[in-house]
Amino acid sequence: MLIYLIEKEFKQIRRNSFLPKLIFIMPVMMMLIMPWAANQEIKNIKLSVIDNDHSTFSERLIHKTASSDYFSLTDVSDNYTEAIHSIESGKADIILEIQNDFEKEIINEGEGNVMISANSVNGTKGSLGSSYLASILNDYAGELREEYGQAGNSVPSQVPAFNVIQQYKFNPHLDYKVFMVPALMVMLLTMLTGFLPALNIVGEKETGTIEQINVTPVKKGIFILAKLIPYWIIGFIVLTVCIGLSVLVYGLYPSGSLLTIFLFAFIYILVVSGMGLVISNYSETMQQAMFVMYFFIMILLLMSGLFTPVSSMPQWAQTLTVINPLKYFIQVMRLIYLKGSGFAEVTSQFFALCCFAAAFNIWAIFSYKKSH
Repeated sequence: MLIYLIEKEFKQIRRNSFLPKLIFIMPVMMMLIMPWAANQEIKNIKLSVIDNDHSTFSERLIHKTASSDYFSLTDVSDNYTEAIHSIESGKADIILEIQNDFEKEIINEGEGNVMISANSVNGTKGSLGSSYLASILNDYAGELREEYGQAGNSVPSQVPAFNVIQQYKFNPHLDYKVFMVPALMVMLLTMLTGFLPALNIVGEKETGTIEQINVTPVKKGIFILAKLIPYWIIGFIVLTVCIGLSVLVYGLYPSGSLLTIFLFAFIYILVVSGMGLVISNYSETMQQAMFVMYFFIMILLLMSGLFTPVSSMPQWAQTLTVINPLKYFIQVMRLIYLKGSGFAEVTSQFFALCCFAAAFNIWAIFSYKKSH
């Protein structure tokens, strides 16, 4: 009986002219476009410069800043008032003001004064832009210190100089796409294996085919299982396509075991498909099911750590994420992909997802009513 029900589900999917295309096109488009768009690196920051010194040192600093990948010199102002007008008109995002006697103070006292003013309407852009600019200034100061040391000159400084060697573990090139790609795979699985089951039963309600199932001796558990298995298979196909694209397009290989990834995917697909079936059981129309599913998916995605780290959220939000299954699978994917974590290091996430899978699917079985 189960085999025939599964065969029926696949025939319904195949007869739908849209779904097979969606299953293959959506992962390809998401993996090719989203990692570039969902990028929190700040680049092309519009820079306004006020050079009150007009010296060799100040010109070198301006050229060094403008040659950075992060800044674009769009405005040179004579005074601070003009630069503020550039900020207000949108011509500039950040102001670098080089004070009078900049070169003289560096030579005589070993330090020079500059002022950074950032437009913080976008707080992330303002804070990161200021940090980038401060890093360039520190690097420039190190260059001057090294040049004067090699020339045998003495540049007095109140601050000792340190040689710092930075080493970034797990993402050595600080490429944000490496951080986002594993999480986007989770989002794709959620969208496909969550929305499609949510529309399945309610679609049969609208067409009337559900009545033919209701008069058969098929048990509710078998019926729900027949609805879940096709989306397990679809989920594994989508995940395999995503992993292949991450290797071909981004050169991103999982540092950990593929077997562990597919094991967690097996449980996770059961979670979101069960949630979709629960929503489908309580919905009378496809439109109602779509809106309810969209409501929950949006909240779960925003509170999953996909874009904003869970640790950066308010305490009440961190508490709510305990009941968010997306959070656990995103953590697992990033740990396995970036750190190469083994199953022993993600057992807490495994048991959490197992609890969600059991809860949603038991709920789906008991909420499905064979009489309508």
